[in-house]
Amino acid sequence: MKNLSQPIILSLGVAVALLASCSTKNNEPMESAKSTEKPAYFKSGYSDVNGLKMYYEIHGEGEPLVLIHGGGSTIQTTFGNIIPELAKNQKLIAVELQAHGHTSDRDAPETFEQDADDVVTLLQNLGIAKASFFGFSNGGNTTMQIGIRHPEIVKKLIIASAFFKREGMFPGFFDGMEHASLDNMPTDLKEAFWAINPDSTKLLAMFNHDKNRMLGFQDWDVALLQSIQAPSLIINGDQDVVQNSHASLMAALIPNARLMILPGNHGSYMGQVEGSYQGSKTTELTLSVIDEFLKSE
Repeated sequence: MKNLSQPIILSLGVAVALLASCSTKNNEPMESAKSTEKPAYFKSGYSDVNGLKMYYEIHGEGEPLVLIHGGGSTIQTTFGNIIPELAKNQKLIAVELQAHGHTSDRDAPETFEQDADDVVTLLQNLGIAKASFFGFSNGGNTTMQIGIRHPEIVKKLIIASAFFKREGMFPGFFDGMEHASLDNMPTDLKEAFWAINPDSTKLLAMFNHDKNRMLGFQDWDVALLQSIQAPSLIINGDQDVVQNSHASLMAALIPNARLMILPGNHGSYMGQVEGSYQGSKTTELTLSVIDEFLKSE
């Protein structure tokens, strides 16, 4: 195991924000997004994935980087502010997980392990043999499970504001989760879901999936993190829902991990809709480090 003195690259949000198909459309015509520079490749579609109609978007061209949103979120609420910049240097495959956004639900609980398997099945449907992965919040947990369960498909991992033990969350998080309701869900996240799917019963189903997964979360054994061999970048905000000591522990346990702790709350460092600070330069710094990490050997 690495020790915690290993070099560091750089040294609340609302709890609910954390909650909070084989027939892939490969023959659709390419669409172009408007740009002041050059047209950026864009495509969206659905794929049959383990009983889901799973929605995905492809932005840009180059080496594949898979974007995995947080709980209660969509592609746009988690990554919308940074997709244009990220798409300049690689092909982004942005996904929406079970019951989130455009993607259908299944008659089964939501788990990080199943989400990981769903993402990998989607990539197989798209003919992508190897990729890097960038997951935020609950999406960071899913990203870790991809590294654990499917190492053969992983090039690099970016794990942002995620956890692997209950004690890693700020004190009282799980007590608060017991009383979380749809009324507490951030308005931006609810409105983003309704813009895609105006059915309130489906919004409630997504909320309950996310809440129940958190309430039922069982600590992961440290050996699972130690098994992740892919180069990994752990990111956390200094006022995040995940404690900085926990992010540091994750970086120590994953053999080829680096750690970046930035000033900000849950997702403000990457422009996530519920955490972004207007005019902040921190997002530019985050993107610069991510770019350097992805390009490094």
